[in-house]
Amino acid sequence: MMNSKQVIKTILDGKPADRVGFWAGWPNEDEIYYEFFNVETADELFLKFRSDFAHMGADWYAWANPDRPIFDYYGGKSHNSLNAPGVFADCEDVKEIEDFDWPDPDDLDFSLLDKELDRQIYSDKAIFSGCWSMFYHDMCSFFGMDNYFVKMHTDPKVVEAATSRIIDYYLAANKKCFEAVGSKIDAFFFGNDFGTQQGMMISPECFDKFIMPGFKKLIDVAKSFDIKVVLHSCGAIGDVIPKLIDAGIDGLHPLQAKAKGMDAETLAREYKKDLVFIGGVDTQELLPFGTTEQVKNEVRRLKKIFGERFVVSPSHEAILPEVKPENVLAMIEAAFEC
Repeated sequence: MMNSKQVIKTILDGKPADRVGFWAGWPNEDEIYYEFFNVETADELFLKFRSDFAHMGADWYAWANPDRPIFDYYGGKSHNSLNAPGVFADCEDVKEIEDFDWPDPDDLDFSLLDKELDRQIYSDKAIFSGCWSMFYHDMCSFFGMDNYFVKMHTDPKVVEAATSRIIDYYLAANKKCFEAVGSKIDAFFFGNDFGTQQGMMISPECFDKFIMPGFKKLIDVAKSFDIKVVLHSCGAIGDVIPKLIDAGIDGLHPLQAKAKGMDAETLAREYKKDLVFIGGVDTQELLPFGTTEQVKNEVRRLKKIFGERFVVSPSHEAILPEVKPENVLAMIEAAFEC
């Protein structure tokens, strides 16, 4: 029987494993799950969840400069939304972008991540890692989301210059990460939420001009180390899935089940020969409000629709506070049914 790492590696290689994969995601309210699963530590809970891979974002472990954040979006000021104006909100001159105090990849130290990857708890688990590389969200923070979208039309040179600097940082950071610990990483997992409930946040033309080139560069650096690539984006992103496949992604997460065009039948019909799907168990209605039997039946349905190239997981990377532990357990049990 395959262990977790073998299951995920086999699925990502496009071959039949002896079962589908499973990832529970991260619980937002640990105490609730500690009590329900009768555990006391995060490690114990991770084992109870039976996840086949561990997501260990390199950024969490590697930034080693105590004097500054990686990106100071707001010039040291507080903010309360992604639409809050950042330091580039009124920028109209590329020189302002060039003069900004950009982070130095030399301030990254991957020795702690390397040590963490060697822990016994992960010995039979697949490892999803690399820097999260959320340059789309970084741009929203630097400009304010509305300003960012507007400036794609009014000041495209400024947007291109800022995007280029952020991408250059992530390329160097991921290259340094993969050189240090790439042999221990099974998939580069990175994310940018660029979909809404009904469709894309920006036009296809803007996506092609400002987003896809960065995706392609990030994918290529992982592929140069022979590492699989899994992209995260919430929302209705069906319009760009073919472009993402052409760019080289191997897996897509989290399949926001209630978003337009992201239902299992549509995704499987169009793309299951080309992609590993990770997610799909609805976190908007089913997991918070459904019964345990409804959860189990939905997991069984998804397994039947997606077939072998599937990792059962919530349609969000976090198990949100409204989700009942009983339904998480039901999802786990159904995922591991023969």
